[in-house]
Amino acid sequence: MDRERLYWWALSLAPGIGTRRFFKLLEEFGSVQDVWTCRPADLKPYLPPRIREKFVAFRANFDPEPRLKALQERGISLITLLDAEYPENLRDIADPPPVLYVLGEFKPQDSRSIAVVGSRRATPYGRTTAERFGRELAELGFTVVSGMARGIDTCAHRGALAAGGRTIAVLGCGLDYIYPPENRNLMAKIAREGAVITEFPLGTPPEAGHFPIRNRIISGLSLGVLVVEAAASSGSLITVDWALEQGRDVFAVPGNINSPYSKGTNFLISQGARLVQEAREIAAELRLPVEEPEGGGAASISLSSEEKKVLAVFQDRHLHIDEIIRATRLAPQQVVSILLMLELKGCVQQLPGKLFVKSG
Repeated sequence: MDRERLYWWALSLAPGIGTRRFFKLLEEFGSVQDVWTCRPADLKPYLPPRIREKFVAFRANFDPEPRLKALQERGISLITLLDAEYPENLRDIADPPPVLYVLGEFKPQDSRSIAVVGSRRATPYGRTTAERFGRELAELGFTVVSGMARGIDTCAHRGALAAGGRTIAVLGCGLDYIYPPENRNLMAKIAREGAVITEFPLGTPPEAGHFPIRNRIISGLSLGVLVVEAAASSGSLITVDWALEQGRDVFAVPGNINSPYSKGTNFLISQGARLVQEAREIAAELRLPVEEPEGGGAASISLSSEEKKVLAVFQDRHLHIDEIIRATRLAPQQVVSILLMLELKGCVQQLPGKLFVKSG
């Protein structure tokens, strides 16, 4: 790591120096190196006494070697705002993170990103819809950005991965924490097929106050934010606030007016968010060309013989899972697994009450 990038990283780690103080000090001193090497008295106009004392003590004892070794052992890359691979969309927001920790890699096509967010306590409708939008967006050549939280976030990532697309997860903790813990395998797959990123250093736990801060990165990476399902007080609406502040487009999926988990999305629509029912509408609103799914789309999806057998029992009507099991004479667990794969491939949708319907 070259000296200037090392100073950027070191200053970002200093206690009490958040993003705004970081850039204020950079503006006043002209370079991060000058901030790091200045006399303690020079910091008096810019830092409160206790923070100044902590910073001076921190830089006097800072040893980068063990910290760098810990990153290398985990395969984590360190990207600063000085680096060419820093995402351009994120670079343009008012308060970009000075440093990003990355598992995986950014690619040029990630400039075509859409954020998909929503409730952690998602309904079956929300989960199915999030997976479908994740898949459709990936098929159209978009990178899907979300926060890897339970519910809508997880389903959006899975949909993008099922389509063979790219997805980026933005965490509210250090990369040595897997949060939520049940997403261990998902996190590993996202890192292989896209990137898992955070502005928080190793050792930072997933505390509640970190998530509103990380939401500005989710929207900042993206050309627009899609809210699939959200309650009136959902944290997803914080992402919408960031999106509006950053000049990003906001889209929302309409929901059941009787469901508390749709009040947030329906409110957004009433306030001017673009109502969308499929990913192509997002591309059209952004006036972006799209990639056609290879082989022409859904008609060319590869299905196993068991998947074809299950799909054949649908005749344009809702079926309870027990009816599907009886009609196919397959084992219940096998039917559950097949229906999940058909959902990910966009062939069926799950409705409340263990009902399923053929898509399209």
